[in-house]
Amino acid sequence: MTDPTTAVLVVIGEDPRSSHRANEAMRIALGLAAGETPVHIVLLGDAIHLLDLDTEDLVDGDDIAKFRAALRTLDISIHVDAGAIPADPDWNPDGFPIAPVHAADVAALMSASTRFLVF
Repeated sequence: MTDPTTAVLVVIGEDPRSSHRANEAMRIALGLAAGETPVHIVLLGDAIHLLDLDTEDLVDGDDIAKFRAALRTLDISIHVDAGAIPADPDWNPDGFPIAPVHAADVAALMSASTRFLVF
């Protein structure tokens, strides 16, 4: 994990099944990650659907799939609200690198980061 004291933290809580904001947040995170600054992404609650294998039910599913693939090439793990992770053992069939987090972990990332965006 990169040093969060020089990182930008992008916290996404929007549901991509009903809001364009989740897609925009992921797009912005990707743009930031393509630069020099380390980026950490946190998905809270229903934002976890950004990682759904089937993106057909998502508002901007095609874009989300592209952004997710690009983030994966940048080797960025996504911090996921531990309470929102589905019990289904096949939930993350793509094997996208995730790190389960709790509220205290998110607070620690926020306080240690130099900048953060919340969607």
